[in-house]
Amino acid sequence: MAASPHTLSSRLLAGWVGGCVWYLERRTIQESPHKFLHLFRNVSKQWITFQHFSFLKRMYVTQLNRSHNQQVKPKPEPVASPFLEKTSSGQAKAEMYEMRPLSPPSLSLSRKPNEKELIELEPASVIEDSIDILKETKEEKRWKEMKLQVCDLPGILARLSKIKLTALVVSTTAAGFALAPGPFDWSCFLLTSVGTGLASCAANSVNQFFEVPFDSNMNRTKNRPLVRGQISPLLAVSFATCCAVPGVAILTWGVNPLTGALGLFNIFLYTCCYTPLKRISIVNTWVGAVVGAIPPVMGWTAATGSLDAGAFLLGGILYSWQFPHFNALSWGLREDYSRGGYCMMSVTHPGLCRRVALRHCLALIVLSAAAPVLDITTWTFPFVALPINAYISYLGFRFYVDADRRSSRKLFFCSLWHLPLLLLLMLTCKRRRGDGDAAPPPS
Repeated sequence: MAASPHTLSSRLLAGWVGGCVWYLERRTIQESPHKFLHLFRNVSKQWITFQHFSFLKRMYVTQLNRSHNQQVKPKPEPVASPFLEKTSSGQAKAEMYEMRPLSPPSLSLSRKPNEKELIELEPASVIEDSIDILKETKEEKRWKEMKLQVCDLPGILARLSKIKLTALVVSTTAAGFALAPGPFDWSCFLLTSVGTGLASCAANSVNQFFEVPFDSNMNRTKNRPLVRGQISPLLAVSFATCCAVPGVAILTWGVNPLTGALGLFNIFLYTCCYTPLKRISIVNTWVGAVVGAIPPVMGWTAATGSLDAGAFLLGGILYSWQFPHFNALSWGLREDYSRGGYCMMSVTHPGLCRRVALRHCLALIVLSAAAPVLDITTWTFPFVALPINAYISYLGFRFYVDADRRSSRKLFFCSLWHLPLLLLLMLTCKRRRGDGDAAPPPS
């Protein structure tokens, strides 16, 4: 049975209305996220505008208080700033005088500043800030000729000669002199200390003279006197010569020729071998350890006049001590040494650097045990020195395992007090004349 025209038209109308409703619903669903994002962006922009307005209000209040504080004492006329090259001086003055102090009723914080007031305040603040910056930069960037003052010369020469390192060298020489057998001669002791100190000052000064272009690249050494130009290279070389000649002469004719020869050899080894090797090979660390081991040997030869087994033992202790001391120090300065172009174990062979430090920490225990065997100390010394030797060996092991900056710093600071305490224990346990010998028969 065929459908009537009225029924067919009703179905078509219902289908068209349903399609329109479906299309509108789908479009609404698709556009709703975009409308939400658009609304969110508008809210965010309003929030940022509110924050910016709060900042401008605080700036206005600050400038207003500053203007009232400056009314008591007027500031002098400012100098034209190079930062405002396009602004003429007359225009700058006009902008300065445009900032008028407001009347007391207008100081309420609730009043909002308009754009015209803010525009008038900004040029004045820029000019004031630029004047202050100009004064600071003129003082900082002004070229000044370095003039050496007589009162500054002792401090500069002390830094040139590395006075702390020189004091350590003299103290180890004094320990070697005190540990040597025989009576203690004060005049010979003073001559040995003075001659060794002068030789050390000369070697350190020549070392800094050769390393000026490399020290300038390192943070640790960029403030040395020659790098900063506080003294001339000629003055540094003259100071080194004035220290080396009398130092070697005192050790040779005031003490004995053997000690003088050791002092001269140590200056040569430090300046002509160790210094250039620092940029060639890691062998420089072993050569530098020999340089540090010679001062106690010089103290022993100054007291006895000969090279005995005790002199070599003291030199061995100083030789082994320097590896944990310097390797731990250089571990934290790897970036500096790399910039300076130095070939150090910590830079090129980090694994070897840690192994060598641990080996020589353990070697200190063996060398301490050898002291009573060579009749330098009593048998008490190895036992009383065992705790500090075991502790530095433990820190050397932690440095070998962890290989970080914290463990290296602990090992380095331990080495600073380990050596003086070890030498003091050796001096306390020194074998006196007649120790262990049979009593002489009665006359």
